[in-house]
Amino acid sequence: MDDTLKPVESADLLLTLELAAVTTVVLLLLAIPLAGWIALSHTRLRYLVEAIVALPLVLPPTVLGFYLLVGLGPTTTIGRAITKLLGHTLAFSFSGLVVGSILYSLPFAVQPIVAGLRAVDPAYLEVAATLGASSRSAFTRVAMPLAKGSLLTAAVLTFTHTIGEFGVVLMLGGSIPGRTRTLSIALYNLVESGDFSTANTLALTLLGFSTIALLLLYALPLLRRQSHA
Repeated sequence: MDDTLKPVESADLLLTLELAAVTTVVLLLLAIPLAGWIALSHTRLRYLVEAIVALPLVLPPTVLGFYLLVGLGPTTTIGRAITKLLGHTLAFSFSGLVVGSILYSLPFAVQPIVAGLRAVDPAYLEVAATLGASSRSAFTRVAMPLAKGSLLTAAVLTFTHTIGEFGVVLMLGGSIPGRTRTLSIALYNLVESGDFSTANTLALTLLGFSTIALLLLYALPLLRRQSHA
């Protein structure tokens, strides 16, 4: 049995890694200020925003994928505006997969950072305020350094979650080789065609990657404490 990835699966792997990397970078840039507002603001509106952010955790991915497919398509005002701006629709494109992945992985980026910021002792921020630091300065120079571990957690969870996406990418991107076919879609196609040998190799690849990523995530805090001991 040949346990090496075929060229087609290798291309799907590179596309999946690119999608996960782009999604993780963009989401961290969006999640840090959003998580800061949710964790440190006192307005009741934050509960509504936090609920919306968490919605992908309970919403079937095919539902999100369907509404993105319709909303970003040429039948809506937003879809037509995007098509006019980019020259093509976001549906069935890599850019569309990035948009869908950002929305679907949003809670995996925001929630760890929120938890990290809420664990910061408010006394540190109060001292920073009494010393004349602005809210933004206290957030970037006091709160975020104290919660930096949550950034690693958010990055790893976002990256690994994007690697395993299926419903959203299938609905929004289909299975176009080299453009929208990710590893999870390739695995589904292999099983559907009866190629269980290659499907097993691909599934083991995904399983091994996810396991290693989570082991590193949980082991790093312990290793960091041991290094400081």
